[in-house]
Amino acid sequence: VVQSPSGRVTVVLLEPDRNRRPGQIDAFLDQHAGGGVQHLGLRTDDIVGAVEALGRRGVRFAGTPASYYDALEARVGRVDAPLHRLRELGVLVDSDHDGQLLQIFAESMHVRRTLFLELIERRGARGFGSGNIKALYEAKERELATAVATPQGVGA
Repeated sequence: VVQSPSGRVTVVLLEPDRNRRPGQIDAFLDQHAGGGVQHLGLRTDDIVGAVEALGRRGVRFAGTPASYYDALEARVGRVDAPLHRLRELGVLVDSDHDGQLLQIFAESMHVRRTLFLELIERRGARGFGSGNIKALYEAKERELATAVATPQGVGA
């Protein structure tokens, strides 16, 4: 990680860990036959306003499982943002010892579905939202378990 003295520009370089099973970085390298830029994170002081403005201009954002928000405040504490708006827009929230991070990923606009944009609002947090990876996985697992437990047509 390289960061400007102001802290407003950060460049993160990653390489795969050959001692672990293949992951996202390995898949990116295989798909592109080498390294490259996966995504650009753009900092904003108003993520809700930025998502709304970009959405009006045709930018589509990755979906977030509804159940992600069910456990959100238990995981990160009280969120000082309108939770119903974060849920509607699909904005993710993570926390570290310095504060909270709100983030959302745009769907790729690249023909090969690779390069994508990320919007980030830092409310003191210095991390990169790594807690969201586990939270999204767990939310998806809860949704799959609910779908399996509810026969088709019941409750519809």
